[in-house]
Amino acid sequence: MKQFLQFLLPFVVSGHLLAQTATTTISGAIKDAQSGEILIGATIEALDLKKGNVSNEYGFYSLTIPLKNDSISLRFSYVGYMPQIVRIKPDKALQLDVSLSIKGSVLNEVEVKANGFREKMQSTEMSVATLSAREAKALPALFGEVDIIKILQLKPGITPGSEGTTGLFVRGGNSDQNLIVLDEAIVYNANHLFGFFSTFNSDAVKDLKVYKGGFPAQYGGRLSSVIDVRMKEGNNQKFTGSGGLGLIASRLTLEGPIKKGKSSFIVSGRRTYADIITRAVNRANENKPDYNPIPDYYFYDLNTKINFTLSPKDHLYLSGYFGRDVFTFKNETFNFLFDWGNTTGTARWNHVYGPHLFSNATFTYSDYRYRIRNILQGFSFRLGSNVKDANTKIDFYYQPSNAHTVRFGANATYHQFIVGRLKAGSDDGQVNFEAGQNFDGWEFGTYFADEWALGKDLKLNYGARFSGWSNQPAFYARFEPRFAINYTLNSDLSLKGSYSRMNQYVHLLASSGLSLPTDIWYPSTKGIKPEVSDQLAVGASYLFANQILVTWEAWYKWLQNSIDFKDGAEIFANNNLEGELTIGKGYAYSPLELEIEKKEGRLTGWIGYTLSWVRRGAFQDINGGNYFPTRFDTRHNISVVGIYSLSKRWQLTATWVYTSGYTSWLPIGRLSFQDVAGAPLQLVVPVYGARNTFRAPAYMRADLGVVWKFKTRHLENDLTLSIYNATNRRNPYFLFLDAEIQKGEPVDFITGIKAKQVSLFPVLPSITWNFKF
Repeated sequence: MKQFLQFLLPFVVSGHLLAQTATTTISGAIKDAQSGEILIGATIEALDLKKGNVSNEYGFYSLTIPLKNDSISLRFSYVGYMPQIVRIKPDKALQLDVSLSIKGSVLNEVEVKANGFREKMQSTEMSVATLSAREAKALPALFGEVDIIKILQLKPGITPGSEGTTGLFVRGGNSDQNLIVLDEAIVYNANHLFGFFSTFNSDAVKDLKVYKGGFPAQYGGRLSSVIDVRMKEGNNQKFTGSGGLGLIASRLTLEGPIKKGKSSFIVSGRRTYADIITRAVNRANENKPDYNPIPDYYFYDLNTKINFTLSPKDHLYLSGYFGRDVFTFKNETFNFLFDWGNTTGTARWNHVYGPHLFSNATFTYSDYRYRIRNILQGFSFRLGSNVKDANTKIDFYYQPSNAHTVRFGANATYHQFIVGRLKAGSDDGQVNFEAGQNFDGWEFGTYFADEWALGKDLKLNYGARFSGWSNQPAFYARFEPRFAINYTLNSDLSLKGSYSRMNQYVHLLASSGLSLPTDIWYPSTKGIKPEVSDQLAVGASYLFANQILVTWEAWYKWLQNSIDFKDGAEIFANNNLEGELTIGKGYAYSPLELEIEKKEGRLTGWIGYTLSWVRRGAFQDINGGNYFPTRFDTRHNISVVGIYSLSKRWQLTATWVYTSGYTSWLPIGRLSFQDVAGAPLQLVVPVYGARNTFRAPAYMRADLGVVWKFKTRHLENDLTLSIYNATNRRNPYFLFLDAEIQKGEPVDFITGIKAKQVSLFPVLPSITWNFKF
């Protein structure tokens, strides 16, 4: 007891002295001087007092310092920007908005990035990765189409989907267990072209932050990750434009002030043009009797955003996204259409109540749907699915002192689901069939969290989220504790730990390992309980030579109420889809998740490595109730990313990835029959054994890129040459079984069954022209 009191005494004394010391607070926003964009995570330091803080996700900061009549220096800094030092007299509360300019000398760049690493080390946040659009645009990409989600696949703890796709499996979770939000609106299907490209146009994105664990209390609704994508706000200083022309798509972004310094807009569009080429080919061959027309396919995105400064304390933001994929094929006998896409809208109001309290009120709308239509001569059918959300939430950010940062808030979401709606019938009305289900439900939550600095070296972040779901007659209420700790051993070494519980009330019912637009979102009901995860993580960070940050983490995740289809499930046109589902458990763990980052100098990039195991089991109707590896149970994942600046005009980039082979569930044999005497044997009925016992060959790929920057009279340009899969390795996309046949008399003989792979992409060079004006 005596030792405990001795440990507690310094904190009690320091808190008592702080309470007796008169203080004042400096608060405001930190922005980009050229565009007026807010800067998230910028650092504020009172150099004379050795106190500091960072701006939140809305650019707001608050720093409490002793009340003094003498001037002090405040230092404002952000990675990639010139630091700014401001002298103030802290004799009263002060609102101070600061604008930072793009980086200058290499010395300043090194200093700022070292400070950025130290802020990361000293924060209680762990299991977090951040990416900017600037980083994503520098790296080589498939068909030259920059994709910020694919760059995430290069981070440790994140297993990519199939060859070339944007699928994300985070720390043993399924692809639907990622909460993907664009300006705080949920995106249910973040894919174009069946997963080969994401819905996020890099020209419209400011930055992206992914939480793999240690989830902040304000987030809920998914089990495995939070991917928070924030759009640019638009330049409020001058009118600018940017865009690009690539092999398969073009982009154009326009932004500028509505009223200089007070309001701005941004409009960003992207569209593929493969359909323009295929239509021209079809027209050129339409008179050839043996010619088979090529189907039409294209996708497009449109991002818009406007914002207004209503007063020094009030800001209003309105943003939206609309994207579609369209696949059509038409001839004399039938007319086939398959389209799918997302629509989101966000309205946000920021209000500053004073130097200590800030709020953000948000309304969002999300709509994801797919539609399949086929019109034949005398007959037609339509199949579709839809999920809609309307969400309102309020978040408060309260900082009574530098020792406490308190967050609290609440949200409520109304969901509507149309599950597998099928309509079919003849034109004369004699044949008519309809199937499908409609659901709705309310999801709600409230939360509280406090980051508490117990002295100079120890920080705690503790809190909880209370979440619930109502879908008559089902009702669920859940308690989700959150906890994180950071202990700084010295200026270069820190230790961290976290625990979080998450609940998921909506579920993606997928019939394959691929992310397809026809996968169905299904709500929790009386028979389908919410999925639950508990994740425990520990880690350490070491800053080497002020330039290289080495981060190690180990984690364990428990999963409850995991959902899967029974073997042989009937998915479409089923009015009792719940009867095709089975419930089980799962777990995943990693003793080694390692990242080495370097963000300054001519050579920048990172190295990531993950060693992990993933299992599902205890399903009554699957695998005899035994545990089995999931398809994305890849033992080793390695990624190496390098960006080398030869000069201000030339840049070399490279990535290399290695992933242990994915597991597959292949038949262990097939039943055969012989129709008539002397006829060849027919393999017709596959016989399956335990799930996922076959492992595909390892996946390995190297990508190379060269960026040349140049200026013309009115434009800033760059030409980017990318080489995807530079070593021309044929990686498996999927596997299938094929019979090995030996010629014989009077019939051929089947000598065995062999697994074979289908590969998609050989070496693929591409060139993209990007411009700004």
